[in-house]
Amino acid sequence: MISFWNNFYFASPWWLVLLIIVPIMVWWYYFSGKKTESRIVVSSLEGLPAAKSIRERMLPYLPVLNIAAVALMIIAMARPQLMLKEEKVKADGIDIMMAMDLSSSMLSRDFNPDRLEVSKMVAKEFVSKRNYDRIGLVVFAGEAFTQCPLTVDHNILQNFLSELQVGMMEDGTAIGMGLATAVNRLKDSKAKSKIIILLTDGVNNAGYINPNTAAEIAKQYGVKVYTIAVGSMGEALSPVNRTIDGEYFFAMSKVEIDTELLKSISMMTGGKYFRAIDRESLENIYTEIDKLEKTEIEVNVFKRYKDEYRGLLYWALGLLISGFLLQNTIFRKIN
Repeated sequence: MISFWNNFYFASPWWLVLLIIVPIMVWWYYFSGKKTESRIVVSSLEGLPAAKSIRERMLPYLPVLNIAAVALMIIAMARPQLMLKEEKVKADGIDIMMAMDLSSSMLSRDFNPDRLEVSKMVAKEFVSKRNYDRIGLVVFAGEAFTQCPLTVDHNILQNFLSELQVGMMEDGTAIGMGLATAVNRLKDSKAKSKIIILLTDGVNNAGYINPNTAAEIAKQYGVKVYTIAVGSMGEALSPVNRTIDGEYFFAMSKVEIDTELLKSISMMTGGKYFRAIDRESLENIYTEIDKLEKTEIEVNVFKRYKDEYRGLLYWALGLLISGFLLQNTIFRKIN
């Protein structure tokens, strides 16, 4: 069996050798046959019309029907087949909740264009690689809520990520609330691995749940937490105030992130702490998490073949019948 393009195969390809008949037929009809044609010799063509009729123009192409019919029959004898693939995927998936900070400091411009936009773009790239995992999204600022529950519909999740913006809730950084909300979404999961990717750029200063308490709850439910601190070292152009119409006023301010808290959360739950100072480092962090949390996939491929020769035979038969009818009616010759 030999392949034809990507999904087409010939079950009996040796029949294709007979296609050598096609150029022989072309030679016979258009070169050898002309020597046996009857001719009438006239002294002048002045009395005959100059233009050829449609019948005269089409007559040389009549043999094409027979040639094409023979070619189609030979190809049909080679049994062209369409291969139909079926994949049965058995995936030992991982449940992932992404907890993302939406406090006003996420608008800081030490990332281009700002921390939030880069975090959204890199998170979407991460989601696109996890084809067989359920992933959800929690957002937090002064409070926290579930933006998207665990789902395998990653298009919906990516749409939610695209629409995230600062100001969706009261300002602040409630890390404990964000973590606890994410844990609540994972506590009843039956997945072999449950993880949270907690991304923030600040210090816990809001909410009624202590981050360490939330980490203890995560540990009890077997949830691993990867923490990511987003922000350059030193100072960054950050929002420091708001005007009456809601516009942010930016100025250089010190980057303050509670790295010790984030390290403690990750260590307590068996996860890992990361620091992202630019887009490249954030991309590398998500790549490392992707490698650390591999989903076990078993794929069984089933192949079926569908014969496609019948259509070719029908066309060949149609061409032969058409050629016979035309040769004995419109294009009939008088010997």
